[in-house]
Amino acid sequence: MKIITTLLVISMTLVLAGCSAGPSETQGDVDDLAQSIQALGPEVDPNEARRAAEIAYSYSQQLKREYRVTDSAIVHNAKVINGFRERGLCNHWAEDMLKRLRQEEFRTLSLHWVTSPPTTFRIIHHSALISKAGDSMYQGIILDPWRYGGDLFWAPVVDDTRYNWRPRMEVREELLRASGGVG
Repeated sequence: MKIITTLLVISMTLVLAGCSAGPSETQGDVDDLAQSIQALGPEVDPNEARRAAEIAYSYSQQLKREYRVTDSAIVHNAKVINGFRERGLCNHWAEDMLKRLRQEEFRTLSLHWVTSPPTTFRIIHHSALISKAGDSMYQGIILDPWRYGGDLFWAPVVDDTRYNWRPRMEVREELLRASGGVG
């Protein structure tokens, strides 16, 4: 059985290896994200928006190296689950990205841990989100380095229809109630 599992992981790796590309960020990408963060509201400090964008891109690449990501997100997940890698699940990316961004102590920006609950075709997914200070996550920008194996995906959360982003604790409570756990 272990041989079949190993062969399955190797086959998945070979089939999905083309899904992960190298870093494709440019200064224009950082500029675009910085402008989008600043556009969250006139109260957003342009320096904070710039710093958040730079960190989101550079730290995604740093985590990609630290997690030793060489494959698509799904293949890397299999490596973590099977003990071939220590970190790199979406919750690790969210946790580490938020921890790094919180070090900046932004005054005009808020950080959120968001979760998309599992569906018939998708497992639960976690990510970081940035908004104008005082705004809810629904007015923010998703920062998802997991999706493309360390290459940052970002978009206004309302435009990211691939996932049903909601506050992390709300999804947690819902899942606990559904499983019969305390909620």
